[in-house]
Amino acid sequence: MLISMATPDSILIVDDHALVRDGMRTLLEGCFAQCSILEAANYAEAREALASHADVDLVLLDLNIPDAKRFSALQGLREEHPAVPVVMVSGTLDGSAVREALSAGAAGFIPKSLKRDQIVEALRQVLAGEIYVPDFDFAEEASSGEETAIRQKIATLTPQQKVVLGLLVSGRLNKQIAYELDVSMTTVKAHVSAILQKLNVFSRTQAVILANRVNFPG
Repeated sequence: MLISMATPDSILIVDDHALVRDGMRTLLEGCFAQCSILEAANYAEAREALASHADVDLVLLDLNIPDAKRFSALQGLREEHPAVPVVMVSGTLDGSAVREALSAGAAGFIPKSLKRDQIVEALRQVLAGEIYVPDFDFAEEASSGEETAIRQKIATLTPQQKVVLGLLVSGRLNKQIAYELDVSMTTVKAHVSAILQKLNVFSRTQAVILANRVNFPG
């Protein structure tokens, strides 16, 4: 279901490929009426555009631009314009890149392989103040050595957190967990938050994926 929100005043596309910018511009113009679409081919041009346009509501930043290394452009833009959400756009998708982008302050990570309606939904989420994370099985890229790493992360959980993780794996909702453990919803939410942090994942679903990867509990 699409998130309802007002049309943004201005969006900046930062990509060194003109065809990519043209494609994104067409998509944005078709979805956000009256929105001004700005373009930049590199980090320097992006800085100039943001300095001269105070009404930019969103920046779409390609992961690989010629005058920046990895996430240096993202970090620079976030430092200079902390109120403007920056979404990373990339032709490839891997868990480490998503994690690093979000850690560096990205408001989302959009793979170019997403369908048009999925890209629009992702942008609406970000413009509504949310963080967009692609539907991606972070355990899918795990090597045999990663299973050991997963077990090590699970080992850092407290006994109660392991019980909660087991209930998550069983498909229990927070209110069901609270009832079964005879604790408050606030306590359950705190346990779930700690589990996600210790497992270095962004959602309950991803936590369950990792747990199932090593057949936890069991």
